Amino acid sequence: MAATLTGSGIALGFSCSPKFSKRPSSSSSNRRCIKMSVSIEEKTKNFTLQKSEEAFNAAKNLMPGGVNSPVRAFKSVGGQPVVMDSAKGSRLRDIDGNEYVDYVGSWGPAIIGHADDEVLAALAETMKKGTSFGAPCLLENVLAEMVISAVPSIEMVRFVNSGTEACMGVLRLARAFTGKEKFIKFEGCYHGHANSFLVKAGSGVATLGLPDSPGVPKSATSDTLTAPYNDIAAVEKLFEANKGEIGAIILEPVVGNSGFITPKPEFINGLRQISKDNGALLIFDEVMTGFRLAYGGAQEYFGITPDLTTLGKIIGGGLPVGAYGGRRDIMEMVAPAGPMYQAGTLSGNPLAMTAGIHTLKRLSQPGTYEYLDKITKELTSGILEAGKKTGHAMCGGYISGMFGFFFTEGPVYDFSDAKKSDTEKFGKFFRGMLEEGVYLAPSQFEAGFTSLAHTAEDIQFTIAAAEKVLSRI
Repeated sequence: MAATLTGSGIALGFSCSPKFSKRPSSSSSNRRCIKMSVSIEEKTKNFTLQKSEEAFNAAKNLMPGGVNSPVRAFKSVGGQPVVMDSAKGSRLRDIDGNEYVDYVGSWGPAIIGHADDEVLAALAETMKKGTSFGAPCLLENVLAEMVISAVPSIEMVRFVNSGTEACMGVLRLARAFTGKEKFIKFEGCYHGHANSFLVKAGSGVATLGLPDSPGVPKSATSDTLTAPYNDIAAVEKLFEANKGEIGAIILEPVVGNSGFITPKPEFINGLRQISKDNGALLIFDEVMTGFRLAYGGAQEYFGITPDLTTLGKIIGGGLPVGAYGGRRDIMEMVAPAGPMYQAGTLSGNPLAMTAGIHTLKRLSQPGTYEYLDKITKELTSGILEAGKKTGHAMCGGYISGMFGFFFTEGPVYDFSDAKKSDTEKFGKFFRGMLEEGVYLAPSQFEAGFTSLAHTAEDIQFTIAAAEKVLSRI
């Protein structure tokens, strides 16, 4: 049995006091910790989801599957979905009163912690002026300047309302700029639910895409080419077979929707060169990795500058948001500056702009990403060591505040490797951790997230819970 770890960690020289319940700043002098006053045994004994069950049963008569996004229904892990009531810092509380150390973080946005006091105060002030204008507001300029100064590839930016919308817009833009309709995506990379992206890769090295959801016409995916992640040879073959027809390559620079999968250096560098050689645009979908792996995203972390980038999650500080941006000559094709049309009623919403501005201000402070790297290294290595100690085949890794692990020997380089994971065992682990007071993503194929609100005590509590659960499954 093996437990392997990839990633990097930078230790910081500070300690936390257990006297405080919140961390209002990312600077080391203001770091504060939350003390766990309830033991693991007490949490397990008192754990119940009766109210969640009642609410979810009612929800199933009101909404498809009882949810507004499929993964929340716990289909891949089994058990009773949890209905949440509140969140603060690193914690979630459900309607039954159970409290959890949270590693989902609203699927990434809560990088400075839930319901941050400074962000809430700023939102309260903004709301006094109005919640939506349907017209330009100064806050759009402020956030745009922050994004442009941070992200290497972005010289101009367009704000939208979701990651899906950002990816829809960026693909249309790439096609408009290059005059080529075909594009390459990678198996296991998720770019929202637009028709062109809902494609399942075939069993060959690289295939034409076929719709992966009912309701998606074949015509919508006929120009979608797919290849395995981390397979540069497959990409080269696609360009050879489609000479002069491919306008773009889009990928998650670190995959978060097949679990946590990092790119091989020769793969991500090769994509940059191949796209240049063939007159195609390289698009990084940084909806998940933007401002999480580094302040400038994965492109700063890896030192690879794409032509276009999509963002979301963190830049809205927990409110609905998305964005796409890139080189000025490309972005000037977007209406009204150019002919490529895209619009949105709530785009640039003042509330989302406000939350994003104050979140990025916090992230720009010294020591932020070193702290995220430190605690995420401790968390990931601790869980993998617990797996090794209890006899489970596990592998995993992390970069900064993003991590993941699989119940397989590994290594995991692409989605086919990820699918070798023991998903039944993961389901047992997930449910066990839930009872111990730890909320993980309810799928083996989703990355996890830490935040500036997570304390050393949170991490040790989680590792102890993991060892306890792993010892009994």
